[in-house]
Amino acid sequence: MTLTKRDIVNSVMQEVRLKDRRKGPQKFLFPEMDCISLSRRRAEEIVESLFEIIKKTLANGEDIVIAGFGKFQVKFKWARKGRNPQTGEMLILRSRRAVTFRTSPKLRKKMNTQDE
Repeated sequence: MTLTKRDIVNSVMQEVRLKDRRKGPQKFLFPEMDCISLSRRRAEEIVESLFEIIKKTLANGEDIVIAGFGKFQVKFKWARKGRNPQTGEMLILRSRRAVTFRTSPKLRKKMNTQDE
């Protein structure tokens, strides 16, 4: 299964609850009623702004470390010789920057443990 941006927005909508500032008489008796859900539009704005921050940071050449998840790192790749696999023609591949991801030990351990 592939996780899409829409799936992330739906998860944010379901998981994130905001404190309701207005206190009615029922909310003192039932604390679970003291929270309101995010709207789909607000959840989309939050996810989009997070991705924009990540894109800008990586475009500036800075690394992103998310504790318990991993590290996004920008690496420089020098120009090199290559070839077109269809024609066999030799090419010079330009230098570029590439994003790599290294998982944290916690995430690696969680992915590799088997449910018993």
